[in-house]
Amino acid sequence: MAKIHWLGTGLSAIPGLKKLIEKGNSVIVYNRTVETATQALLEIEGDYQIVPFSLKAIEKNAKAGDIVVSMLPGNFHVPVAELSLSLGAHFVSSSYISDEMRSLNNSAIEKSLCLVNEVGLDPGIDHSMSHALVEDYKNSSVFSAENKHSFLSYCGGLSDVPNDFCYKFSWSPLGVLKALMSTSVSIRDSQIFTVTKPWESVELYPLPMPWGEDEFEVYPNRDSLPFIDQYQMNEGLKIDQFVRGTLRYKGWKNAWSDIFSEVDSLDPQEEEERLKILSDDLWKKYSYQEEEVDRVILTVELKVKNDSEVIWHKQFLLDTLGNHKGSAMAQLVSCSVALAVEAVLNKEIPSGVTAAPHQSELVKRWLNQADDISDHFVLIDHLS
Repeated sequence: MAKIHWLGTGLSAIPGLKKLIEKGNSVIVYNRTVETATQALLEIEGDYQIVPFSLKAIEKNAKAGDIVVSMLPGNFHVPVAELSLSLGAHFVSSSYISDEMRSLNNSAIEKSLCLVNEVGLDPGIDHSMSHALVEDYKNSSVFSAENKHSFLSYCGGLSDVPNDFCYKFSWSPLGVLKALMSTSVSIRDSQIFTVTKPWESVELYPLPMPWGEDEFEVYPNRDSLPFIDQYQMNEGLKIDQFVRGTLRYKGWKNAWSDIFSEVDSLDPQEEEERLKILSDDLWKKYSYQEEEVDRVILTVELKVKNDSEVIWHKQFLLDTLGNHKGSAMAQLVSCSVALAVEAVLNKEIPSGVTAAPHQSELVKRWLNQADDISDHFVLIDHLS
């Protein structure tokens, strides 16, 4: 029986880990602090043990055919994936595929090993929604590469109740601050749209909530263009708009104006130190307190026009709050990772470096689980 090696029991790890243990899998849990992991799994019964985290510990315990799951910070993923390859073990993480991870593809294929990434929330469930929409549209009677296609995908980890800062931090704000300094690339009006300062491209975005239309603020992040291929929209389709981005409460841009000014004026030589100070200050002021509830909103929308007329328009919308099973973020991320682990065990994912699967059966499995976790999960046909 293949053993699962689960690395890290941080804020987004526990619900999925519990599921795998409760389903009868044999698991070794690795964490820097054994006591923390022990406390997190206190009431869970099953075949698992907890050991101090180190690469040497993985090397000692993991065997060929096992699965190593990295819920660690991003800089650990490639070293852990390389170690997994050397041991003949599969690898799973929820993070974006880096160039360094992608370079391991041929080695993984040669060894018939799966290095699965982008199987959390964003990236992860958003990929499943995107694959489902594109497949649905391609199977429709109105599909044509000559149509004009508009694709939008936005995700936001939010507080249950908006505060004066329009945001709450569930982990170090440093990553959020660095993301604000990253260039984004998307498509707008059929042209490449490059943004070096996300706050300069914030737009209002209405969502059809159960209580009526509600407005949020959105902006593009990262490089959206590689996902055109990933979502199989690269077959000569005319793309008028293609954006993957971040969603925030209305008022976020104004509430963060001082942060943007400071980030914009940082001296490169003092940048790292100043960001750390700023991060620590934000953590003290705006981190989640015990018993506070988080919220996740995810929406993926595909709109298709023939000349000026909209002929196909569907949209997934997920909205959920944390509960006794864990935060909304933790449940959506880690339970998606758990599905990827099970898919590798069942030999349903091809070898090599891959992202969230596009096969219809697996896409449905991911979306059904997201539906089960969420308070509100709908597929809206705007033309029906």
